[in-house]
Amino acid sequence: MYLTTPGTAKKWAKRYRAEGPAGMADRSSRPHRSPTRTPSHLVRRIVSLRWRHRIGPVQIGARVGVPASTVHAVLVRCRLNRLSRIDRVTGEPLRRYEHDHPGSLIHVDVTKFGNIPDGGGWRFTGRATGVKNRATTLTRAKPTDRPRPTRRRVGMAYLHTVIDDHSRVAYAEVCADEKATTAVGVLRRAVAWYADHGVTVERVLSDNGAAYLSHAWADACTELGITPKRTRPYRPQTNGKIERFHRTLADG
Repeated sequence: MYLTTPGTAKKWAKRYRAEGPAGMADRSSRPHRSPTRTPSHLVRRIVSLRWRHRIGPVQIGARVGVPASTVHAVLVRCRLNRLSRIDRVTGEPLRRYEHDHPGSLIHVDVTKFGNIPDGGGWRFTGRATGVKNRATTLTRAKPTDRPRPTRRRVGMAYLHTVIDDHSRVAYAEVCADEKATTAVGVLRRAVAWYADHGVTVERVLSDNGAAYLSHAWADACTELGITPKRTRPYRPQTNGKIERFHRTLADG
């Protein structure tokens, strides 16, 4: 009738007689004792070797004297089974974060991309055609100098990107430079764009670039009612969401 075994029915009946309705609540099936569990001192040594030397279960097992499968189980339990989860500088597990609602924090950054010449660049058309597409000219520094071929520079484009920390919704503009006035303009338009989508920006996180250290940037944040925050020097991981976005664009 209840689609259960007699043994299970007896167990629940025994708990009900002993504890009443409170005994009907689900309980963890984890055993009270685990005699075969890896001792804590071995766990600490495994974790230490993983942090300091970035070696895998086979090498750690050989040093500690336990099977590689045991080492792997410990690393999974400690969330150290993937080296991408470990900070490359300190060896500590990465503490990832995400703000709890859209607009609580936005990330801003700038990256450079080479402009594509008319007719396409060499990666798309091949080396010979790509080089031909870059128009060349003959110039002389002085009338007496021998003429030498000089490539006309195609130039760089500066991608100003804004990403919402919670939703990962991105706003981007391709600009001619990365000056403070340009960065401020992008920020103003991004804040207005998010507002049109019902998101109020509260904080903005940037690196320590000149544009973001400028008085113009600070004044714009004050005017918009946004709290500016900056990453620690030489710690691009703090702004990792936008760094990952830019890498995805570059790889594409």
